[in-house]
This record gives sequence, structure tokens and C-alpha cells, in this order.
Amino acid sequence: MIIDAWAQHPTLRLSRDPMFASLRRWTKASLPTEELPVAVTIAAMDEARVAKSLISAWVGPKSVMISNDEVAGFVAQAPERLVGVGSVDIAKPMAAVREIRRCVEDLGFKAIRVLPWLWELPPTDRRFYPVYTACCEMDVPFCTQIGHTGPLMPSEVGRPIYLDCVALDFPELVVVAGHIGYPWTDEAIAIATKHENVYIDTSAYTVNRYPAPLLEFMRGHGRANVLFGTNYPMIMPAKALEGIDGIGLDDEAMQLFLGENARRVFRL
Repeated sequence: MIIDAWAQHPTLRLSRDPMFASLRRWTKASLPTEELPVAVTIAAMDEARVAKSLISAWVGPKSVMISNDEVAGFVAQAPERLVGVGSVDIAKPMAAVREIRRCVEDLGFKAIRVLPWLWELPPTDRRFYPVYTACCEMDVPFCTQIGHTGPLMPSEVGRPIYLDCVALDFPELVVVAGHIGYPWTDEAIAIATKHENVYIDTSAYTVNRYPAPLLEFMRGHGRANVLFGTNYPMIMPAKALEGIDGIGLDDEAMQLFLGENARRVFRL
């Protein structure tokens, strides 16, 4: 079973946001003019034999680009294939805590995602701590991005080393850190090695761009700590998986990477 740990079914608000102009330049994608049907996302998953995708809300300080209720609506159209991931406004801590509870208890979401670069705050900022507490109380993973930002926003808050303090303060918190952490991948590997509840996902990178230290980690002691992800629709699942048989994973490591780690971490 292949599980995509990082995807989003985009709204037109998200797709047309000016801060993603750099991504459109890299992917040579045109500016969309119509909402994307859920059937298109499912077809992209089918092409790559992806069984399930975790699709996230996008909540930032300036706008809600994909709301939690919109994610719930997308999941309702394909409940066997799509899994909801919520997001919250960290500037309103009590409202954020209540929304996390609603996401898990009422909407059935399996994780919460907040992006430091979107808020221009490191994950050690006090505004994140109520989110971590609520994730621990609700027993769901906290998902975030590490590494440089493709969108036109500052990258420094994505240094993986920030998660060291988070994991020390919240040893019960399961953290799934997406986008590999490049150009600080060694930091990401160090944190995932040190803390048993910190994981890396490979979203936003095709197989042929996985850094050599990450591949070594996946083949060895980190085989239970790395999850497959795409960052769909920026990267199509089939494109993300091109060359997967040539990266030197044994059968066990391959099964863990492509699905079993995500199934275990997100309790799917």
C-alpha cells in the first residue's frame, strides 16, 4: 500500500495566491481559473497506485486558503482514499485548541499541520505551544515543513534544529517534518535519530533528488522514520515515484517508506 503523507486538494484561493508564483515558474504550470474536482486528485493517485493521501487545510495569518470544513468536504467525496489534516490560526491560541479538538472529534482528521514559514515564526515560538499541547491531548501527529521554502517567503524558520527543543519539551508529541529539510538535511536526520517521535517525509522532492545522506538513513537505522510524500499538486504522485526501484531499498525498507510508516504514524 502506498500512502502519500503530504498532499493537498487545492482550492482556487490556494492555487492563485501570488506567493506561489515561484512554484508555478518551476513547474511551468499555468494559473488555474476553475476549481479542481476531487475526481482529478483521485485519478492522479490511481495513476501511481497511491491508496491514500493525507490532504491538509491551509490556514495562515492573512487568509484561509483551504479551510478545515473544505477539507472535510473533499474527504467526504472519497472517504476510502482521502484523509483529513487540519490547520489552525496560532495567533488565537484558545480558538486554535478548540478547533484542533473539533478537527479530530467531529471531522475525523488524523493530524494537524502548521507551517512556520507561513507565519514567519520558528516552531519554538510560544504561539505554537498550545497547538503541541492539544495534539498531545488528542493523540494526533503535528505536521510541519522543514527546509527552504519554495514560495516567496523566508526560509530560516524551517531549520530542522528548531524541532530539537520542541521534541525535548514535548516528548509525547509525534512530529512529521515534511520536505526533507534541504539544505539542512543532516540536521533533520540528526533530530529524527535523536528523538523517537520525530519523522521526515519526502514531499516536494522526486526520488532522483533525494539527498545521499537521506537515502543512507532510509536504508539503515532510519528505515522506520521516513514517510513518502508528494506535495501534490505541485508534484504528481507518478512523477514523485519515478525511479523508486533504483534507490537501493530492500523489500522491508521499501514497504516501510511507501506506506507502513505512514499507516503506523497516522493510525490509518
